[in-house]
Amino acid sequence: METQATLQAKLNKCLQIIRKYDWLINSYVLDFYVNDHWGKLPPAWRLYFEELPPEQLCYLLSSDSNQQTGTTKVWPLSILALKEAFKGLCIDRKQKCRESLPSSPLLDHAKLKHVFNKGVKPKKRHELESMASLCKQICQENPVDFVVDFGAGLGHLARNLGYAYNIKVCCLEMQSKLNKQAYEMDENMEKLKKKYVPDIPSQKPEHVDLCLTADMNPEEFLETIERSMRIENKDYTFGIIGLHPCGDLGAILMRMFLKCKQAKFLNFVGCCYMKLSTAECRAADCGYPLSNYLRSNNTRSTLSYEAREISCHAIELYHERLSLKDYEYLKVHSFRAATERIIVKHYPELRHTRLSSVKHLPDMSFSDYFYKAVKGLPCSTIPLCDLNTCTTQNDLFHWKNIVIFYTLRLFFAPLIESVILYDRMLFLMENGCHVQINAIFDPRLSPRNHITTALKSR
Repeated sequence: METQATLQAKLNKCLQIIRKYDWLINSYVLDFYVNDHWGKLPPAWRLYFEELPPEQLCYLLSSDSNQQTGTTKVWPLSILALKEAFKGLCIDRKQKCRESLPSSPLLDHAKLKHVFNKGVKPKKRHELESMASLCKQICQENPVDFVVDFGAGLGHLARNLGYAYNIKVCCLEMQSKLNKQAYEMDENMEKLKKKYVPDIPSQKPEHVDLCLTADMNPEEFLETIERSMRIENKDYTFGIIGLHPCGDLGAILMRMFLKCKQAKFLNFVGCCYMKLSTAECRAADCGYPLSNYLRSNNTRSTLSYEAREISCHAIELYHERLSLKDYEYLKVHSFRAATERIIVKHYPELRHTRLSSVKHLPDMSFSDYFYKAVKGLPCSTIPLCDLNTCTTQNDLFHWKNIVIFYTLRLFFAPLIESVILYDRMLFLMENGCHVQINAIFDPRLSPRNHITTALKSR
């Protein structure tokens, strides 16, 4: 069990490393050629990587320090030291194996399971099953009258909890359209349940239109809940859950949990860290940092947008592409960086302009990529002869250098995400909670796979 002192020590070490490598972490890959990022790498790193096949970069993204790299050359000692430090500092991303709960007769019923699965992709299905199982387990250990699901969307998680595990759920969703669709899906479930399994106990979810904001007071929040759940007295308890609340919603959720004495437990999996408001905006209710410990020194604890953005990338999938030698996909970054250099040369005012998304196809030429990416922009009129220059050809020839640089940035991603999660954990502990953070999902299916579980101790 982590203590506040050990968390503070880990945060200090993580941030010391991040400060030392800010120059790498905060660099945009699209500026690779424009700003000569390759020339900024330590000479020993450049010398080593120049002869390293791209697939052997997997070593950087593997949690196993003993992974065979396929090379007899010793990695730069500074990288080996970082990899060893990350072992003790980063939160484990490997999915924790838990005893599976008894199967549900409704989830497995031939006539009903299609309602649970309708419109749900495999990734979401995996998340719903794992999240619902854990919530059921926590409700058994810490009984509450109902659960509040923040950002409930179409109510998929609530239906799993209500019909599969007989847990009463109040769904909060800001989009009325989604709430209406969720209600219709619930009604369909009710009809099928009455027809095929009328004697199995279940709970139909309640759906509430509510946009939760940082300035909403707990009294207003609780009154909304009480009206929805038809509660007539204040003697009730609830748990709070959230499946991938985006950006600041995770921080809002935590603060509301602490302000409501009726809230007994919290379970949520965050995402979109780049959308967090930070201390630089001078907001008292910013999304990062949260803990008093880090807020006491905002300069030291700074995480740039670039750092928070790279921490959200799917490193396991990139590891797989490296290992499979999927070079065509890996070359996409060099296309984007070469495009940026051309744009900066001819239209410097369009630097960092958002380009059109281009679906990469095997054997796609750079010119095809360029004109699709800049469609609708003034630079779309640049003639082909200004694309096929010696500079561009040289940039594209050195595509492997971009793969190396991008992989090095991904190397730091788990460390940055750990800082954000440790800050949240410390914030909750500073406010009297018992807190755990564990990997609940398979990171290959769901890259943001850590669940924060908090129980009030007073």
